[in-house]
Amino acid sequence: MSLTQGLISGGWLWAASLAALLVLLLALKTAPWSVLMQQRRLQHLLFGATVVLMLMWTMRAGISPGLGIHFLGMTTLTLMFGWDLAILSGTLALLGMTLIGRESWDTLSVNVLCSVVLPALASMAVLRLVEAKLPRNFFVYLFLCAFFGAGVATAVGGMAMALLLWADGVYPWAKIYLEYVRFLPLIMFPEGLLNGIIMTGMMVFHPDWIRTFDAHHYIDEQ
Repeated sequence: MSLTQGLISGGWLWAASLAALLVLLLALKTAPWSVLMQQRRLQHLLFGATVVLMLMWTMRAGISPGLGIHFLGMTTLTLMFGWDLAILSGTLALLGMTLIGRESWDTLSVNVLCSVVLPALASMAVLRLVEAKLPRNFFVYLFLCAFFGAGVATAVGGMAMALLLWADGVYPWAKIYLEYVRFLPLIMFPEGLLNGIIMTGMMVFHPDWIRTFDAHHYIDEQ
């Protein structure tokens, strides 16, 4: 889910830039900078996750510009680091993609909004809903927050991009549906599976790597 140069008009770019900037400023404000500065391991985890995310985003499939599909991975980042650090990490990954020429500078804000901000916020919303409505259980967290949450994040980011392309008149809805929207359910399952596998490994072997996972509540009390 990324746009190439010249696809989106100036008005939508300004609106996306403003929305992305506001969320980025909020993420910068709420991020646990004191903890990040004190813990070298957390710095390495965040940097490593950013590099892996950037490499993963270089692999994509699609026909028309702006209608490409690739794994997001934002749910894992959100559950590991929280929404604030996940958004900052995803933004850095997109900046890296732009610097090497895989993304366009003039559509960076839209890509940040649809590929980073909205998926991270959707993943966090699923987490908060699960925590509020369901008991704290290892499998509830795994299947709903990691697996289901990743699918929701993909759907939210993908539909936002599709609606933006349609609203701006870049492509007719029929083309967007045939080349992009109808394939979203097909990518939601592998996205959920990928995030679920990664989160399962960390929950079992390195639960301390996951900011939103309390092993005392989810494992020790079971």
